[in-house]
Amino acid sequence: MYFKREELKKFRKFKGPLIDVRSPGEYYKGNLPNSINIPLFDNEERSIVGKIYKNYGREKAVIKGLEFVANKIDSMVDNLIEALNSYKSINNNLKIEEPIIKIYCARGGMRSNSISWLLEKYNLKNITLQGGYKSYRKWTIDSFNKNWELVVVGGKTGTGKTKLLKILEDNNFQIIDLEALACHRGSTFGGLGMKKQPSNEQFENLIAEELKRFTKNKKIFVEAESANIGKCKIPHEFFSKMKVSERIEIIKSESNRLEELIKTYSVFKEQDLIDAVMRIKKRLGPQRTKIAIDSIKTKDWKSVCKSVLEYYDKCYEYEKIGKNNLKIINMTDIFDNQIALKLIKDSIID
Repeated sequence: MYFKREELKKFRKFKGPLIDVRSPGEYYKGNLPNSINIPLFDNEERSIVGKIYKNYGREKAVIKGLEFVANKIDSMVDNLIEALNSYKSINNNLKIEEPIIKIYCARGGMRSNSISWLLEKYNLKNITLQGGYKSYRKWTIDSFNKNWELVVVGGKTGTGKTKLLKILEDNNFQIIDLEALACHRGSTFGGLGMKKQPSNEQFENLIAEELKRFTKNKKIFVEAESANIGKCKIPHEFFSKMKVSERIEIIKSESNRLEELIKTYSVFKEQDLIDAVMRIKKRLGPQRTKIAIDSIKTKDWKSVCKSVLEYYDKCYEYEKIGKNNLKIINMTDIFDNQIALKLIKDSIID
């Protein structure tokens, strides 16, 4: 059964596997999260069809596209059916009607309609997204312009800000872990032990999906960050809201912070740690760089962390200049989650 195209809000409500039929290159740059890439054309084929369309028009481009597709119709249908069966298997305990294959391409045009037509011939229910990925990106960008009420959790390196966000989340507060979405902790050491970072566009999509889950008039807690987290850039509109939002500043002793950093980074390979230090050697200076590298080699983790802590503390103090609505919370030697939670609750500015 073939369904007409639906706009994004209605499209989301259908239950079934979400299929992106764009090229792998387009998919990597940005996609609807949890979608499966089953491309009509690979990267090279898409480039060829696009050039023909530009130079010779739609009809010749369609003919060339059909040549590419002719030899892989069976494999595409097999992949689509496999995605459908996998969805059914994963969701076999849910009482839902027959799943519908949800398809989108770049603009909701030829590629998604072609796959929809093909599935119709196999009597497989499907629906396409009106406006395609372009309409989704518009929704993503628009979501950052809403009047979200943010609370920024700040503090120097090693104060356990990410752990505090987790405590808040476990107690039903709304949080966005930007570092988790970016697959990076923000510093030169931030990529150690993390997955490959998403594209910047996909990072934006992931933030928008998090915002979609939230109640608009309730506070959303985020960790204080610079504009860039590794290679990912926080959306300008969202970052502007962070800069003027209510802020909680976590204070911990140097010994607490060193303990936290040692637990986090001492598990990584020696060469990975040395490479991370070398990336900031100009800012550390020759003396601190040498101390850090020598300490890594001797596994003197306290000296390693102390040698870079001063640099990051200075960076943080500079970044904090001019912040308003700031509430300081001293959590030195506080390791009980419920006490930490109470301190945060009591600090929130009404």
